[in-house]
Amino acid sequence: MLKIGLTGGIASGKSVVAAQLLERGAVLVDADALAREVVEPGTEGLERIVAEFGAGMLDGGGRLNRPRLGEAVFGDPGRLAALNAIVHPLVRARAAAITAAASADAVVVQDIPLLVETGQGANFHLVAVVDAPDEVRLHRMQELRGMTAEAALSRMAAQATRAERLAAADVVLDNSGTVQQLLEQVDRLWDGRLVPFARNLAEGRRAPRRGGVVLEPHRPDWAQEAQRIAARITAAAPDHILAVDHIGSTSVPGLAAKDVIDLQVTVPDLEAAAAVAPLLAAAGFPAVRGVEADTPKPGDPDQSAWLKRFHANADPCRAVNVHVRAAGSAGWRYALIFRDWLRNDPSALRLYEAHKADLAGRFADPAGTGAYAEAKEPWFTDVAWPRMSAWAEATGWEPPSYPS
Repeated sequence: MLKIGLTGGIASGKSVVAAQLLERGAVLVDADALAREVVEPGTEGLERIVAEFGAGMLDGGGRLNRPRLGEAVFGDPGRLAALNAIVHPLVRARAAAITAAASADAVVVQDIPLLVETGQGANFHLVAVVDAPDEVRLHRMQELRGMTAEAALSRMAAQATRAERLAAADVVLDNSGTVQQLLEQVDRLWDGRLVPFARNLAEGRRAPRRGGVVLEPHRPDWAQEAQRIAARITAAAPDHILAVDHIGSTSVPGLAAKDVIDLQVTVPDLEAAAAVAPLLAAAGFPAVRGVEADTPKPGDPDQSAWLKRFHANADPCRAVNVHVRAAGSAGWRYALIFRDWLRNDPSALRLYEAHKADLAGRFADPAGTGAYAEAKEPWFTDVAWPRMSAWAEATGWEPPSYPS
Protein backbone atom coordinates (compact mmCIF):
# COMPACT_ATOMS: atom_id res chain seq x y z
CA MET A 1 0.00 0.00 0.00
CA LEU A 2 0.99 3.59 -0.51
CA LYS A 3 1.54 5.50 2.74
CA ILE A 4 1.28 9.29 2.67
CA GLY A 5 2.12 11.59 5.56
CA LEU A 6 0.00 14.74 5.47
CA THR A 7 0.93 17.77 7.53
CA GLY A 8 0.77 21.54 7.65
CA GLY A 9 0.91 24.39 10.11
CA ILE A 10 -2.11 25.63 11.98
CA ALA A 11 -4.65 27.31 9.65
CA SER A 12 -2.87 26.00 6.57
CA GLY A 13 -5.93 24.16 5.25
CA LYS A 14 -4.80 20.62 6.03
CA SER A 15 -8.28 19.50 7.03
CA VAL A 16 -9.66 20.55 3.65
CA VAL A 17 -7.00 18.47 1.90
CA ALA A 18 -7.62 15.46 4.15
CA ALA A 19 -11.35 15.59 3.47
CA GLN A 20 -10.79 15.76 -0.29
CA LEU A 21 -8.38 12.83 -0.24
CA LEU A 22 -10.93 10.83 1.73
CA GLU A 23 -13.57 11.78 -0.85
CA ARG A 24 -11.31 10.55 -3.66
CA GLY A 25 -10.86 7.15 -2.02
CA ALA A 26 -7.98 7.36 0.44
CA VAL A 27 -7.98 5.57 3.77
CA LEU A 28 -7.65 8.47 6.21
CA VAL A 29 -5.91 8.13 9.55
CA ASP A 30 -6.54 11.32 11.54
CA ALA A 31 -3.95 11.73 14.30
CA ASP A 32 -6.02 14.37 16.11
CA ALA A 33 -9.08 12.09 16.13
CA LEU A 34 -6.98 9.19 17.36
CA ALA A 35 -5.43 11.39 20.05
CA ARG A 36 -8.96 11.95 21.37
CA GLU A 37 -9.90 8.30 20.99
CA VAL A 38 -6.96 6.93 23.00
CA VAL A 39 -7.86 9.05 26.07
CA GLU A 40 -11.56 8.27 26.20
CA PRO A 41 -12.93 7.04 29.57
CA GLY A 42 -11.82 3.51 30.31
CA THR A 43 -8.69 3.68 28.13
CA GLU A 44 -5.11 3.09 29.15
CA GLY A 45 -4.28 6.58 27.90
CA LEU A 46 -6.67 8.34 30.26
CA GLU A 47 -5.54 6.21 33.23
CA ARG A 48 -1.92 7.13 32.57
CA ILE A 49 -2.72 10.85 32.22
CA VAL A 50 -4.51 10.82 35.57
CA ALA A 51 -1.59 8.99 37.14
CA GLU A 52 0.85 11.57 35.73
CA PHE A 53 -1.12 14.81 36.08
CA GLY A 54 -3.71 14.06 38.76
CA ALA A 55 -7.47 13.55 38.91
CA GLY A 56 -7.92 17.30 38.48
CA MET A 57 -7.52 16.73 34.73
CA LEU A 58 -10.98 15.12 34.63
CA ASP A 59 -14.29 16.92 34.27
CA GLY A 60 -17.44 16.13 36.25
CA GLY A 61 -18.33 13.27 33.91
CA GLY A 62 -14.97 11.55 34.21
CA ARG A 63 -13.76 12.69 30.81
CA LEU A 64 -10.50 14.46 30.06
CA ASN A 65 -10.71 18.21 30.62
CA ARG A 66 -8.67 19.25 27.61
CA PRO A 67 -8.45 22.99 28.31
CA ARG A 68 -7.20 22.28 31.84
CA LEU A 69 -4.63 19.80 30.58
CA GLY A 70 -3.55 22.30 27.94
CA GLU A 71 -2.96 24.93 30.60
CA ALA A 72 -0.91 22.42 32.59
CA VAL A 73 1.52 21.69 29.79
CA PHE A 74 1.59 24.93 27.81
CA GLY A 75 4.94 26.66 28.18
CA ASP A 76 6.39 23.77 30.19
CA PRO A 77 8.54 21.56 27.92
CA GLY A 78 8.98 18.90 30.59
CA ARG A 79 5.25 18.45 31.22
CA LEU A 80 4.52 18.54 27.50
CA ALA A 81 7.12 15.83 26.91
CA ALA A 82 5.50 13.70 29.61
CA LEU A 83 2.10 14.07 27.94
CA ASN A 84 3.51 13.27 24.51
CA ALA A 85 5.25 10.18 25.90
CA ILE A 86 1.83 8.88 26.92
CA VAL A 87 -0.27 9.85 23.93
CA HIS A 88 2.04 9.58 20.90
CA PRO A 89 2.87 5.84 21.20
CA LEU A 90 -0.81 5.02 21.64
CA VAL A 91 -1.74 7.08 18.59
CA ARG A 92 0.97 5.46 16.49
CA ALA A 93 -0.11 1.98 17.53
CA ARG A 94 -3.73 2.74 16.62
CA ALA A 95 -2.64 4.26 13.29
CA ALA A 96 -0.53 1.18 12.55
CA ALA A 97 -3.53 -1.07 13.17
CA ILE A 98 -5.72 0.92 10.77
CA THR A 99 -2.98 0.91 8.15
CA ALA A 100 -2.43 -2.84 8.48
CA ALA A 101 -6.13 -3.44 7.83
CA ALA A 102 -6.09 -1.52 4.51
CA SER A 103 -5.93 -3.32 1.16
CA ALA A 104 -2.65 -3.87 -0.70
CA ASP A 105 -3.50 -1.25 -3.34
CA ALA A 106 -4.86 1.36 -0.90
CA VAL A 107 -3.65 4.92 -0.51
CA VAL A 108 -3.37 5.45 3.25
CA VAL A 109 -3.12 9.09 4.31
CA GLN A 110 -2.04 9.84 7.85
CA ASP A 111 -3.02 13.35 8.89
CA ILE A 112 -0.32 14.27 11.44
CA PRO A 113 -0.09 17.91 12.57
CA LEU A 114 3.31 17.37 14.22
CA LEU A 115 4.82 15.05 11.60
CA VAL A 116 7.89 17.23 11.09
CA GLU A 117 8.33 17.99 14.77
CA THR A 118 8.26 14.27 15.65
CA GLY A 119 10.57 13.23 12.80
CA GLN A 120 8.21 10.74 11.17
CA GLY A 121 8.83 11.62 7.52
CA ALA A 122 10.93 8.51 6.76
CA ASN A 123 7.96 6.30 7.64
CA PHE A 124 6.04 7.32 4.51
CA HIS A 125 6.43 6.93 0.77
CA LEU A 126 5.68 10.65 0.43
CA VAL A 127 5.19 13.60 2.75
CA ALA A 128 2.62 16.15 1.57
CA VAL A 129 2.72 19.59 3.16
CA VAL A 130 -0.18 22.03 2.93
CA ASP A 131 1.48 25.40 2.80
CA ALA A 132 0.43 29.01 3.17
CA PRO A 133 2.50 32.09 4.05
CA ASP A 134 2.66 32.88 7.75
CA GLU A 135 0.83 36.15 7.28
CA VAL A 136 -2.04 34.37 5.53
CA ARG A 137 -2.33 31.83 8.33
CA LEU A 138 -2.21 34.59 10.94
CA HIS A 139 -5.04 36.41 9.20
CA ARG A 140 -7.15 33.24 9.05
CA MET A 141 -6.71 32.54 12.75
CA GLN A 142 -7.79 36.06 13.63
CA GLU A 143 -10.65 36.40 11.15
CA LEU A 144 -12.04 32.87 11.08
CA ARG A 145 -11.20 31.58 14.54
CA GLY A 146 -11.47 34.78 16.51
CA MET A 147 -7.99 34.47 17.99
CA THR A 148 -5.93 37.39 19.10
CA ALA A 149 -2.71 38.08 17.22
CA GLU A 150 -0.73 37.19 20.33
CA ALA A 151 -2.49 33.84 20.75
CA ALA A 152 -2.16 33.01 17.05
CA LEU A 153 1.55 33.82 16.97
CA SER A 154 2.07 31.75 20.11
CA ARG A 155 0.42 28.72 18.46
CA MET A 156 2.52 29.15 15.35
CA ALA A 157 5.72 29.45 17.39
CA ALA A 158 4.96 26.12 19.09
CA GLN A 159 5.11 24.31 15.73
CA ALA A 160 7.86 23.74 13.18
CA THR A 161 8.71 26.73 11.04
CA ARG A 162 7.42 27.02 7.52
CA ALA A 163 10.95 26.46 6.20
CA GLU A 164 11.31 23.25 8.23
CA ARG A 165 8.03 21.86 6.87
CA LEU A 166 8.94 22.71 3.27
CA ALA A 167 12.32 21.01 3.70
CA ALA A 168 10.50 17.81 4.69
CA ALA A 169 8.01 17.97 1.81
CA ASP A 170 7.92 15.72 -1.23
CA VAL A 171 4.68 17.40 -2.28
CA VAL A 172 3.70 21.01 -1.53
CA LEU A 173 0.04 21.99 -1.82
CA ASP A 174 -0.19 25.77 -2.03
CA ASN A 175 -3.14 27.15 -0.06
CA SER A 176 -2.42 30.83 -0.46
CA GLY A 177 -5.37 31.13 -2.87
CA THR A 178 -8.96 29.91 -2.91
CA VAL A 179 -10.35 26.64 -1.58
CA GLN A 180 -11.24 25.61 -5.12
CA GLN A 181 -7.65 26.11 -6.25
CA LEU A 182 -6.49 23.93 -3.37
CA LEU A 183 -8.99 21.19 -4.22
CA GLU A 184 -7.84 21.20 -7.84
CA GLN A 185 -4.26 20.62 -6.69
CA VAL A 186 -5.39 17.69 -4.57
CA ASP A 187 -7.25 16.14 -7.50
CA ARG A 188 -4.20 16.48 -9.76
CA LEU A 189 -2.04 14.89 -7.08
CA TRP A 190 -4.48 12.02 -6.65
CA ASP A 191 -4.94 11.26 -10.33
CA GLY A 192 -1.44 12.00 -11.57
CA ARG A 193 0.75 10.66 -8.78
CA LEU A 194 -0.91 8.82 -5.91
CA VAL A 195 -3.09 6.40 -7.88
CA PRO A 196 -0.36 5.31 -10.33
CA PHE A 197 2.19 5.15 -7.51
CA ALA A 198 -0.10 2.85 -5.50
CA ARG A 199 -0.72 0.70 -8.57
CA ASN A 200 2.99 0.34 -9.28
CA LEU A 201 3.64 -0.60 -5.66
CA ALA A 202 0.94 -3.24 -5.64
CA GLU A 203 2.29 -4.74 -8.88
CA GLY A 204 5.93 -4.48 -7.83
CA ARG A 205 7.07 -2.53 -10.87
CA ARG A 206 9.06 0.62 -11.51
CA ALA A 207 7.35 3.69 -12.92
CA PRO A 208 7.72 4.13 -16.69
CA ARG A 209 10.21 6.78 -17.80
CA ARG A 210 9.50 8.63 -20.99
CA GLY A 211 11.30 11.31 -22.94
CA GLY A 212 14.82 11.88 -24.13
CA VAL A 213 17.94 13.28 -22.55
CA VAL A 214 17.37 16.66 -20.92
CA LEU A 215 20.35 18.07 -19.03
CA GLU A 216 19.36 20.66 -16.43
CA PRO A 217 21.57 23.13 -14.58
CA HIS A 218 22.47 21.82 -11.15
CA ARG A 219 19.68 22.23 -8.60
CA PRO A 220 20.57 22.58 -4.92
CA ASP A 221 17.33 20.84 -3.95
CA TRP A 222 18.61 17.57 -5.46
CA ALA A 223 20.77 17.07 -2.36
CA GLN A 224 17.80 17.68 -0.08
CA GLU A 225 15.64 15.24 -2.03
CA ALA A 226 18.39 12.63 -1.94
CA GLN A 227 18.65 13.01 1.82
CA ARG A 228 14.91 12.43 2.30
CA ILE A 229 14.89 9.39 0.03
CA ALA A 230 18.00 7.98 1.67
CA ALA A 231 16.33 8.25 5.08
CA ARG A 232 13.35 6.22 3.79
CA ILE A 233 15.62 3.55 2.35
CA THR A 234 17.61 3.29 5.58
CA ALA A 235 14.40 3.03 7.60
CA ALA A 236 13.20 0.21 5.35
CA ALA A 237 16.10 -2.12 6.22
CA PRO A 238 18.16 -0.72 9.11
CA ASP A 239 19.58 -4.13 10.05
CA HIS A 240 21.13 -4.71 6.62
CA ILE A 241 22.08 -1.28 5.25
CA LEU A 242 25.44 0.19 6.22
CA ALA A 243 25.07 3.49 4.37
CA VAL A 244 23.12 5.27 1.65
CA ASP A 245 25.14 7.73 -0.43
CA HIS A 246 24.04 10.26 -3.01
CA ILE A 247 26.10 9.50 -6.13
CA GLY A 248 25.92 10.30 -9.83
CA SER A 249 25.63 13.64 -11.54
CA THR A 250 22.95 15.14 -9.29
CA SER A 251 25.34 14.72 -6.33
CA VAL A 252 27.96 17.04 -7.85
CA PRO A 253 27.39 20.78 -7.27
CA GLY A 254 27.69 22.77 -10.47
CA LEU A 255 27.27 19.81 -12.82
CA ALA A 256 24.39 19.78 -15.32
CA ALA A 257 22.44 16.53 -15.09
CA LYS A 258 19.31 14.61 -15.94
CA ASP A 259 16.72 15.00 -13.20
CA VAL A 260 17.41 11.54 -11.77
CA ILE A 261 18.56 10.90 -8.21
CA ASP A 262 21.15 8.12 -7.98
CA LEU A 263 21.74 6.51 -4.60
CA GLN A 264 24.24 3.83 -3.62
CA VAL A 265 23.03 1.50 -0.89
CA THR A 266 25.94 -0.16 0.87
CA VAL A 267 25.37 -3.65 2.28
CA PRO A 268 27.83 -6.15 3.76
CA ASP A 269 27.52 -8.59 0.83
CA LEU A 270 25.22 -9.64 -1.97
CA GLU A 271 23.32 -11.98 0.34
CA ALA A 272 22.27 -8.89 2.24
CA ALA A 273 21.36 -7.26 -1.09
CA ALA A 274 18.96 -10.13 -1.73
CA ALA A 275 17.52 -9.79 1.76
CA VAL A 276 16.79 -6.08 1.36
CA ALA A 277 15.20 -6.45 -2.08
CA PRO A 278 11.60 -7.01 -0.87
CA LEU A 279 12.03 -4.31 1.76
CA LEU A 280 13.17 -1.80 -0.83
CA ALA A 281 10.24 -2.80 -3.05
CA ALA A 282 7.80 -2.14 -0.21
CA ALA A 283 9.48 1.23 0.37
CA GLY A 284 8.79 2.19 -3.26
CA PHE A 285 11.87 0.88 -5.08
CA PRO A 286 11.21 -2.46 -6.82
CA ALA A 287 14.09 -4.48 -8.26
CA VAL A 288 14.84 -4.13 -11.97
CA ARG A 289 15.75 -7.40 -13.61
CA GLY A 290 18.55 -7.59 -16.13
CA VAL A 291 20.76 -5.00 -14.44
CA GLU A 292 23.01 -7.06 -12.19
CA ALA A 293 26.53 -5.79 -12.82
CA ASP A 294 28.57 -2.74 -13.71
CA THR A 295 31.08 -2.81 -16.54
CA PRO A 296 34.47 -4.11 -15.28
CA LYS A 297 37.30 -1.58 -15.58
CA PRO A 298 40.89 -2.24 -16.71
CA GLY A 299 43.01 -4.22 -14.32
CA ASP A 300 40.06 -6.00 -12.72
CA PRO A 301 38.55 -8.54 -15.09
CA ASP A 302 36.80 -10.34 -12.23
CA GLN A 303 33.11 -9.85 -13.05
CA SER A 304 32.06 -10.77 -9.52
CA ALA A 305 33.77 -7.64 -8.18
CA TRP A 306 31.29 -5.56 -10.18
CA LEU A 307 28.06 -7.35 -9.27
CA LYS A 308 25.22 -5.29 -7.85
CA ARG A 309 21.45 -5.24 -7.47
CA PHE A 310 19.53 -2.45 -9.13
CA HIS A 311 16.23 -0.92 -8.04
CA ALA A 312 14.23 2.02 -9.36
CA ASN A 313 11.32 4.16 -8.23
CA ALA A 314 7.64 3.23 -8.38
CA ASP A 315 6.78 6.93 -7.99
CA PRO A 316 5.86 8.32 -11.42
CA CYS A 317 6.95 11.83 -10.48
CA ARG A 318 10.43 11.33 -9.04
CA ALA A 319 13.02 9.31 -10.95
CA VAL A 320 15.38 7.45 -8.62
CA ASN A 321 18.03 4.80 -9.34
CA VAL A 322 19.14 2.66 -6.41
CA HIS A 323 22.41 0.77 -6.80
CA VAL A 324 22.85 -1.87 -4.08
CA ARG A 325 26.51 -2.83 -3.80
CA ALA A 326 28.65 -4.72 -1.32
CA ALA A 327 31.01 -2.64 0.79
CA GLY A 328 34.53 -2.78 -0.63
CA SER A 329 33.49 -4.10 -4.03
CA ALA A 330 34.99 -2.60 -7.17
CA GLY A 331 31.72 -1.05 -8.33
CA TRP A 332 31.06 0.43 -4.89
CA ARG A 333 34.52 1.98 -4.78
CA TYR A 334 34.28 3.33 -8.35
CA ALA A 335 31.00 5.17 -7.65
CA LEU A 336 32.45 6.95 -4.62
CA ILE A 337 35.76 7.89 -6.22
CA PHE A 338 34.03 9.17 -9.34
CA ARG A 339 31.71 11.40 -7.33
CA ASP A 340 34.48 12.78 -5.12
CA TRP A 341 36.79 13.32 -8.09
CA LEU A 342 34.16 15.42 -9.84
CA ARG A 343 33.36 17.33 -6.65
CA ASN A 344 36.99 18.23 -5.98
CA ASP A 345 38.60 18.62 -9.41
CA PRO A 346 37.03 21.45 -11.48
CA SER A 347 38.78 20.27 -14.64
CA ALA A 348 37.21 16.83 -14.22
CA LEU A 349 33.78 18.39 -13.83
CA ARG A 350 34.22 20.44 -17.01
CA LEU A 351 35.53 17.43 -18.91
CA TYR A 352 32.58 15.23 -17.95
CA GLU A 353 30.00 17.95 -18.50
CA ALA A 354 31.32 18.62 -22.02
CA HIS A 355 31.21 14.91 -22.79
CA LYS A 356 27.63 14.62 -21.58
CA ALA A 357 26.52 17.68 -23.52
CA ASP A 358 28.09 16.30 -26.69
CA LEU A 359 26.37 12.94 -26.33
CA ALA A 360 23.04 14.53 -25.39
CA GLY A 361 23.16 16.41 -28.69
CA ARG A 362 24.17 13.37 -30.73
CA PHE A 363 21.74 10.94 -29.09
CA ALA A 364 18.70 13.20 -28.74
CA ASP A 365 16.13 10.39 -28.90
CA PRO A 366 12.70 11.58 -27.68
CA ALA A 367 11.73 7.98 -27.01
CA GLY A 368 14.30 7.36 -24.29
CA THR A 369 17.84 7.65 -22.93
CA GLY A 370 19.17 4.15 -23.64
CA ALA A 371 21.42 5.11 -26.54
CA TYR A 372 22.82 8.05 -24.59
CA ALA A 373 23.63 5.86 -21.58
CA GLU A 374 25.28 3.21 -23.73
CA ALA A 375 27.39 5.79 -25.57
CA LYS A 376 28.67 7.20 -22.26
CA GLU A 377 30.01 3.89 -21.00
CA PRO A 378 33.37 3.76 -22.85
CA TRP A 379 34.28 7.19 -21.47
CA PHE A 380 34.05 5.87 -17.90
CA THR A 381 36.61 3.20 -18.73
CA ASP A 382 38.94 4.94 -21.16
CA VAL A 383 38.96 8.51 -19.83
CA ALA A 384 37.57 8.69 -16.28
CA TRP A 385 39.15 5.53 -14.87
CA PRO A 386 42.85 6.43 -15.28
CA ARG A 387 42.34 10.09 -14.33
CA MET A 388 40.29 9.47 -11.22
CA SER A 389 42.59 6.64 -10.12
CA ALA A 390 45.54 8.99 -10.37
CA TRP A 391 43.61 11.68 -8.46
CA ALA A 392 42.72 9.23 -5.69
CA GLU A 393 46.33 8.15 -5.32
CA ALA A 394 47.64 11.72 -5.37
CA THR A 395 45.17 12.95 -2.77
CA GLY A 396 45.27 9.88 -0.54
CA TRP A 397 41.56 9.30 -1.04
CA GLU A 398 40.18 6.47 1.07
CA PRO A 399 36.69 4.97 1.02
CA PRO A 400 34.58 4.87 4.17
CA SER A 401 34.89 1.87 6.47
CA TYR A 402 32.18 0.19 8.53
CA PRO A 403 32.25 -1.94 11.70
CA SER A 404 32.34 -5.63 10.91
